[in-house]
Amino acid sequence: MPLTRITVRDGWSDADLQILSDTLHEVLVAEFNVPPDDRFQVIESLAAPRFIYDRHYLSGGRSERYVLLNIVAGKPRSAEQKRATYRVLSERLQQRLNLDPHDLMIIIQQTKLGDWSFSGGKMFEL
Repeated sequence: MPLTRITVRDGWSDADLQILSDTLHEVLVAEFNVPPDDRFQVIESLAAPRFIYDRHYLSGGRSERYVLLNIVAGKPRSAEQKRATYRVLSERLQQRLNLDPHDLMIIIQQTKLGDWSFSGGKMFEL
C-alpha cells in the first residue's frame, strides 16, 4: 500500500510521465511486493524555482530531468527488496526514458498500518 509522490521539473510530456508512472508501478509490484491493483501516485511538475536541489550532493550530477520519488510504505521491506527496487527502477528508466541514473532519487518512508485510513473514516487494520 505505498503512496508515491513523483516530482519533476516542468517540461516532461504526458507520454513520458505515463511511462515513468507505469514503470514505477511495474517495479513496485515485481520487487517491492505491492499488489497489482494497489496503485496510488501523485505526480507534481514544478517550475524550476519551485523545485530546488543540489546538482552534486551524493551524486554524479543531476540535470533538469531530475526525478524525486518519495515512497510512503505501510509495511516493512527487506534491505534486499529495497536494493532491488532502486536498481531495477533505475535500469528500466534509463532504458525506457533515457534517464541518467544520477537523475533519480528515491526515498522510502515507513509507516504503521494504523497510520492509514483508505476510506470511510476507518483505521486500516488487518
